[in-house]
Amino acid sequence: MRIRSSVPVLAVGASAALVSPLVLAQASAAEPLKTFENQKPAWHRCATSKSAGQQCATIRVPLDYERPTGKTIKLAISRMKTGVPGKRHGVMLVNPGGPGLKGLDLPVTMQDKMPKEISEQYDLIGFDPRGVGQSSPLTCGLTTAEQNSTRPYKPETFSRDVTWARTVAEKCRAKNGDKLPYFTTRNTARDMDVIRAVLGEGKISYLGYSYGTYLGAVYAQMFPARTDRFVLDSAVDPTRVWRGMGQGWAEGTEPAFTRWTQWTAQHHGTYQLGDTPAEVKKTFWALIARADRNPIMYEGRKRNGDDIRADLRATFFSPKTAAETVAALKKSADSEPASRGAATPDAQAGNDNFDASSWSVLCGDAAAWPRDPEQYRRDAIRDKSKYPIYGDFGSNITPCAFWNKPIEPVTTVDNSVGLLTVQNQWDPQTPLAGGLSMHRALKGSRMVYDEGGEGHGVYVMHPRPCSDNAVNAYLSTGRLPAKDVTCKAPGSP
Repeated sequence: MRIRSSVPVLAVGASAALVSPLVLAQASAAEPLKTFENQKPAWHRCATSKSAGQQCATIRVPLDYERPTGKTIKLAISRMKTGVPGKRHGVMLVNPGGPGLKGLDLPVTMQDKMPKEISEQYDLIGFDPRGVGQSSPLTCGLTTAEQNSTRPYKPETFSRDVTWARTVAEKCRAKNGDKLPYFTTRNTARDMDVIRAVLGEGKISYLGYSYGTYLGAVYAQMFPARTDRFVLDSAVDPTRVWRGMGQGWAEGTEPAFTRWTQWTAQHHGTYQLGDTPAEVKKTFWALIARADRNPIMYEGRKRNGDDIRADLRATFFSPKTAAETVAALKKSADSEPASRGAATPDAQAGNDNFDASSWSVLCGDAAAWPRDPEQYRRDAIRDKSKYPIYGDFGSNITPCAFWNKPIEPVTTVDNSVGLLTVQNQWDPQTPLAGGLSMHRALKGSRMVYDEGGEGHGVYVMHPRPCSDNAVNAYLSTGRLPAKDVTCKAPGSP
């Protein structure tokens, strides 16, 4: 659920001005949120190494919106004032996904990628969601090994996986105490509405990718009258938050794998992996068994069969890349002497802000996570049989099994707000089934569907004229297409 490579991030310096606590203490009992909504951000240049047009500020928001006169946290925001007088429509908040990804630098990225006729209509607003980056960042004190959540189910290692999951949950509670339950999607949506008020806007427009689609959908559910032009690109399934996320990856990988075997068989002359889909499949699973016996050195690291399954899950959505990778792994296995053992994860403490903030959302949003470790065992065994590539990874135990119960019910996305969803057919992180589910839940939405489209993120991330033009038309006019738009990705297999 992440877009990393296209989105540089920015650290706000220590000079970022904070709103005086004395001002916040003056909230009236009748309208306690007015204190937050009436803040005047002290905008300043983000960093001398960054664009001179990018400004940063820090505001305060309630930790708990049910108790707005209680504890507060800081929220780092940024802006590119690109709106041209006479053409300016308003502000557009942008979010890169996650949960756990920083968003301060995204306005600069989007201004560079958007057509000028679109960007000149909006002041682009970025923010680090609560708990992330410069917005009261969370940490659980996790070692690098404890940050590894990619864990296949095996009978002999399951007890260690349970211990890992319990340890992560306990460390997060110990480090963050009673504030941990408030770092959720619903509260981030409330933070967005405070940003709207601070900027003096009656409505906001929004562009969110991946997890950012769920954040945008939750905002539209909670604040429909303040929702302007919303684009939700590469959507998660709002009905499977969040226990079903990894399971959805496993389900979506199987048709991608089948497509890969067919494509690779047609290119047997190039890759020598088999001249029928059945032969390609046989070659792949033989390679997995071989790597389990003797890990394969590839790109500087020894990989066993589980490593290869996890690494290639997303790669299968792009047949050519997957064929090249499997051929290279096979070549390495054929040419190198057998080497036993696998690399040991680093046990040193690392920067765990992404993991800490991600788990706080994944575990704190919804109560659908089973509490009995044996349920995870049963699910992993079942799904490894049904979805051999990734089923046991997607259903294995997580720290959410030992997390405190959420303080709010999960948000049911079910409204008629008019907005636009965008989806590639072959998206590894937010598979098509989830995008279709989001489209159905948002009854007033239209979908721009890239048939044959590969990759995670569509609009300006994988530029294609048909889909980009449809999004640009909506952002420019506010008018949704009369019906869903189907584009044909050029050159798709």
